[in-house]
Amino acid sequence: MFLIPLLLALAWWLFLLYFRIPIKQGAKGFYWIIGLGGGLAAFLSLMMILTH
Repeated sequence: MFLIPLLLALAWWLFLLYFRIPIKQGAKGFYWIIGLGGGLAAFLSLMMILTH
């Protein structure tokens, strides 16, 4: 489960390379991936604490 943000970031990086989009221009996508991955991790951690 923890590999999902890593795989998404790798896929986004490959997408940017394929379409020759500068990494600086595609940085917003990395921010979204990190934010959603962090939100998912926080939610799952909270659920583990609440249901323990």
